[in-house]
Amino acid sequence: MPFVRIDLAKGRSIEIRRSIGEIIYKAMIDILNVPADDKFQIITEHAIDDFNFARSYLGVTYLPGIVFIQITLNAGRSVDLKKAFYKQIADDLHTQLGVRKEDVFINLIEVAKENWSFGNGVAQYAQ
Repeated sequence: MPFVRIDLAKGRSIEIRRSIGEIIYKAMIDILNVPADDKFQIITEHAIDDFNFARSYLGVTYLPGIVFIQITLNAGRSVDLKKAFYKQIADDLHTQLGVRKEDVFINLIEVAKENWSFGNGVAQYAQ
């Protein structure tokens, strides 16, 4: 059910881009209990000039290597679960791909289950 958008500056190889997606998917399975094969991701590269973000916010300094991750998912997970999820993604992107933890920006958008259709014009999760 999660729908993941990953936005980053041009210049990373397809292998790195796919690895970013796999790291996020693994954290969704490990931490958020997302079922296997529930993987829907769009990975988009942009010219660095298309990014417009503060160079620092809340004590975090960002570099052009920033990775924006936005995930739409069903509502209902605890704050502690979300914190563990953010940490695993930042840690794994850093250790496996060398992404600065400071440059891992994650936003969750929580929605009700009836707000999904996985095809055929059917709301598969609607009760």
